Amino acid sequence: MKKMVLASLLANVLVLIPVCSGLLIDAAWIADGYGAATAARGILLSIYGAILIVSLGLLFRQDPVLVAPLLLVQVIYKFTTPFTVGSFTNPVVLSNLVIATLHLVTLVVIYRQLAQNRLHRM
Repeated sequence: MKKMVLASLLANVLVLIPVCSGLLIDAAWIADGYGAATAARGILLSIYGAILIVSLGLLFRQDPVLVAPLLLVQVIYKFTTPFTVGSFTNPVVLSNLVIATLHLVTLVVIYRQLAQNRLHRM
């Protein structure tokens, strides 16, 4: 379980550092996936920044009970992104689906381990 939790948190950090940096400086490659600079993109930067900060903090305390809600929210929004964007070919949508799959696997591993721990305590 620890390896999957670490993998999910590291994926968040390794993806979000360049994405947040690109959004902050309005890098040329950002427009391809996120569109023109708008208020909505600024809001997205705030959300991504929050996920990055929480992920960094959780790297130091990899408590699955604390990690699971973060990953669950990400799985929900990432799996709904193709429908809200209206595309399955957008590069952000594709990367969201890959990361959501990783996070979903991590959530299943967390759930199974916690359920198994509960059974052993009975």
